[in-house]
Formats: sequence, C-alpha cells, structure tokens
Amino acid sequence: MVEFDVVSLPETDHVEAGEAAPDFTRPLVNDEYWEDRSLSSLIEDGPVLLVAHPMDGAFQSTYVYNEIDEREWTDRIEVVGLSISTPYEHGTFLDERGVDARIFSDPAGEVLADYGIENDLDGMTGVVDARPAVFVIDEDRTVRYAWVGDEQPSFPPYDEVETAIGDLLG
Repeated sequence: MVEFDVVSLPETDHVEAGEAAPDFTRPLVNDEYWEDRSLSSLIEDGPVLLVAHPMDGAFQSTYVYNEIDEREWTDRIEVVGLSISTPYEHGTFLDERGVDARIFSDPAGEVLADYGIENDLDGMTGVVDARPAVFVIDEDRTVRYAWVGDEQPSFPPYDEVETAIGDLLG
C-alpha cells in the first residue's frame, strides 16, 4: 500500500454552482498537438466538464483520468483538464496513459486563481499547483455543479459528478 501524507488545505473562495464560469484562453493540449483555445469556444459545441488536477506527474492525475475513462464521460460530455504542467508535459501524459481528453496548460496558475482553486505549495515561493476541483458547465457558461477538494490528495465524488452530468444532459 502506498503511503502519503494528507494535507488539509485552507478555505478558498472558489467558483460555486450558479455562478458564471470565468472565461479564459490557454493552450489546449491533446496527445498530438496544442492550440490556444478559449473555454467559451468549447462551450459553443455543448457543455463542458472542467477537471482541475495537480501537475501531470502526480498519482492523483492518473487516477482521476482512469475513473473518467472507466465511466466513459468523454462519450457524453466534453472533458477538459486544467493543470500547471506545460503543453509538452500534457502531451506526454496523455499519450503515455492513453487519456481520451484534452488539458489546458496554465503554468502561471492565473486560471486557477480566477477559479479560486490555486494551492500554494509549502516551501516553494511563487509556486502554485491546482487543488483538485471539478466544474460542470452548461452552454451559457453557468456552473451547474462545483466540487473543490479541501485536502491534498483528494478525489472528486465521482457519483455526484456523474449525477450532475446526467442532470445537465437529461
């Protein structure tokens, strides 16, 4: 069994259900290439599940995408990740793990700050990572469901997320 420390995260003023999802433009990466895309351009094609996760090397990231794959969410809704990792790291992560999603690259953590989900890493001045978070966003850019972890590591309540996706898509 893998052992790790669980760290409580401070309270945060994050985007809540019923609020407008902040729009942003960042490199959106798949396993072959990336391009600058905005969240609003993705939503033009339908609802989005935005999944914030720690940098690509963290075990949590692999587990989250394994669960998304097992539940076949990418067949129902546009699933996009959000992480501080670079486009190169995202491309490698997606390719090596066979992830069927794309990930926004936010190395400076500006989008994380806009969503209230940045996590200042202890002992590393100026370095932030994503705290685990999930947002189900409808075609009007309204957040229909929001979950933000209060400890690290933590994992989304997958059944709740699945219910929120079902409620949105009917």
